[in-house]
Amino acid sequence: MIGGISLHAVDVASGQPAAGMEVEIVALEPDGERLMAQGRLGPSGALDHAVARGEVPVSVGTHEARFRVGEWMRARDPTLGSVFMEVAVFRFEVLDAAHHVHLPLKFTRWGLALFRGS
Repeated sequence: MIGGISLHAVDVASGQPAAGMEVEIVALEPDGERLMAQGRLGPSGALDHAVARGEVPVSVGTHEARFRVGEWMRARDPTLGSVFMEVAVFRFEVLDAAHHVHLPLKFTRWGLALFRGS
């Protein structure tokens, strides 16, 4: 795979992929945000989108991945009410548009780990 940005999320407390979680990838440009990808994670917890597959050019610069964790958690347990983390936002730099950036999110109700994967 050449270029692209892929997202993957797993609820490590339950050991389940975050299937159905809404996510976005935006490019932060001098004149504002440009939405690059938006959708819901598939059964494996990964985003199936042209940006993730490297079919859409990704520019060098600052980007954000946004994971709508709170909505996803309440959909699975309506008794939760409010949650600690509504949206997990990860701001990162694409340094080389030819290299793929993979961002796996591991989370629980109370915290998260997000990092650049391989």
